[in-house]
Amino acid sequence: MSIKSISSWSEIPDFPTEGEEAGFWMGHELSPALMKASEHVPDSRESTTITLRFDPRMLSRIKRIARERFLNYQSMMKQWLAERLEDEQRDSER
Repeated sequence: MSIKSISSWSEIPDFPTEGEEAGFWMGHELSPALMKASEHVPDSRESTTITLRFDPRMLSRIKRIARERFLNYQSMMKQWLAERLEDEQRDSER
């Protein structure tokens, strides 16, 4: 029995039962091109602008650290927040 490659979503019928769907997929597979086209690639512009108030001395220290690391200070702050969120999530799962 050969496997038929599906190259368009319209080739996939509606299935009245899970059993019929399982039988269909026993003889069919999605083409690599359709799989690749279906991947969600996050848009790096997917972000929300917020306003935070910082003590000027703290912000200066943050900017100095970022310069020493050859980083944009806002990107560095986002990285710090992401790392802290991971730590918090790990701690809450214990």
